[in-house]
Amino acid sequence: MHFRKFKANNIFTGKEFLGAEMVLITDNEGLIIDITNTKDAGDNIENFDGILTPGFINAHCHLELSHMKNIVPPGTGLVQFVQQVMTKRSASDEEKLDAMQKAEQELYQTGTVAVGDICNTADSISTKQKSNIYWHNFVEVSGFVDAMAGKRLEDAKSILEKFQKTNSKKQKSTLSPHAPYSVSKTLFQQLNNETIDQLITIHNQECGAEEELYKNKTGGFLELYKNFGIDISGFQPTGKSSLQSFLPYFTNKQSIISVHNTFTKADDINFMNTKEQELFFCVCINANKYIEQTIPPFNLLRSGGHAIVIGTDSYASNRQLNIVEEIKTIQKETNIPLQEILTWATSNGAKALRITNNFGSFEKGKKPGVVLIDNVSGSLTTDGSTARRII
Repeated sequence: MHFRKFKANNIFTGKEFLGAEMVLITDNEGLIIDITNTKDAGDNIENFDGILTPGFINAHCHLELSHMKNIVPPGTGLVQFVQQVMTKRSASDEEKLDAMQKAEQELYQTGTVAVGDICNTADSISTKQKSNIYWHNFVEVSGFVDAMAGKRLEDAKSILEKFQKTNSKKQKSTLSPHAPYSVSKTLFQQLNNETIDQLITIHNQECGAEEELYKNKTGGFLELYKNFGIDISGFQPTGKSSLQSFLPYFTNKQSIISVHNTFTKADDINFMNTKEQELFFCVCINANKYIEQTIPPFNLLRSGGHAIVIGTDSYASNRQLNIVEEIKTIQKETNIPLQEILTWATSNGAKALRITNNFGSFEKGKKPGVVLIDNVSGSLTTDGSTARRII
């Protein structure tokens, strides 16, 4: 067996920094063999300037929206953003495919090894079949009118079947609700029965209007429903936050990745802590800044006892699909230590996507990818920091 030996200013294992004296040993394919001290590692050590880390887990992306780069201007707010995505997402098959292939290459080259990807269509299947990235496809279900719930669910299941027919070991596919403002009570109930013991994801509390809708049946979403001819006469406000309104629908041992959480409050965390589901908070800071010009309440989310993971969202709301750019922005906006943020991007992400057997940490027998973050200053990223795949 041929070994490769890697040394850097620091090695991050997926959970902790080891310092500069340790050497990571893999086989040629990237299978982790050992981590040992330099004095015991022998010769032919490859030296790198920066931090070596397991490959990144992008827990929230929309590959199929890659053709929408620079289509929606920043700062519109979520309600306007959603309307523009809905009305401007059409493009030729060639344009879509070309954009998805370029996006997949950016994800791969900047160190992403696994993606939780939102799918409203089967457009991304061919790109994913050729990809060296692991994909969890969340086939999204939406429909705010109770009477249409059955048809909406059947439409989503037909897309799900197309993904499942690929039989790829590098893919897993499940149904997921889009967001509290786009899924009816009946559809939530049906999804609960369709996702027993499964991993699901949901866009949560991404804007203030979502809270206004559930608490008082007021706010910006009323205009969106009117513009699209959606009859919401059957919707009854709960008087509670959107998170406290949707979470009780899921009673069948689902794991839930709650995405964005920009307007999550302390009483939401307390409510979550009364539930038995395994819950993850996914943060997409660059997208939140792009759309709502705000950031998630990081310290509140950290205090909740639920693992945090990182996503990029799509090119429609981000200038790149690059996890290290998310890490850099989090470090600029907060004083959270890099070790903690890297944990979100690696081992926490692998746990959320249920792929810890192979990804997320430098442990013997895993093949998590090896990524170099360069231009670092101690344990701080800098404006010049980039990430690139070593294996």
